[in-house]
Amino acid sequence: MFVFWGDGSQEAKDLVDAILVRSTANFNWTFIFILAVVFYVYWSEYKKKDYKAIVAGFSLYGVHWLYEIGNAVIAHFAGYPLWSVSNASTTFILLIGVCWELSMMFSLAGIISYKMLPNKPTNKQKLLGALSMALLFALFESFLAGTSNHSFIWVYKWWGVLPVFVTTYIPFFLACNYIPFTKQKTQRSFLITVWGCVALCLVTLIPLGII
Repeated sequence: MFVFWGDGSQEAKDLVDAILVRSTANFNWTFIFILAVVFYVYWSEYKKKDYKAIVAGFSLYGVHWLYEIGNAVIAHFAGYPLWSVSNASTTFILLIGVCWELSMMFSLAGIISYKMLPNKPTNKQKLLGALSMALLFALFESFLAGTSNHSFIWVYKWWGVLPVFVTTYIPFFLACNYIPFTKQKTQRSFLITVWGCVALCLVTLIPLGII
């Protein structure tokens, strides 16, 4: 049930080769429902004036998008991404490594991690919280990699739970656990920089057919 490393198999490569990025072939109404839930969560935090929660959400989500863009670029130039999702597991694939459902989950993950911290967390609590969430997500990804519909696909034999835990999920949760507690100027600079890079990459690389 759990898969801890890619196997480099032809089956995995064939599944990746068959991925239909931004195709509406499997589209259904769950797309709209999930979007409504995300909108409700963010609007609720705004109404409560919990701006740190919103910063946490956008901090992780922005880092997530940078990673997904990087993964798609790797796929374009190396032949295969570090991770990918299958056509059978989603209603809509945004980039080769991320589907709509997964991306919307990550839009909320930062808020969830932030909410799990004490009201005035110490740096140690922030770090332990980030490491705990990163480990949980890495283990769950190993479960997804073992599902029968190939919800997650790892092609490279050297990529799996350990590298995704260290290089991907730890940075995700460090962002959402630390940035909300910095000065407002730092928060703005971080979000403008991250999301500016995301926007620039998307408007440049999608028309070029790279991602």
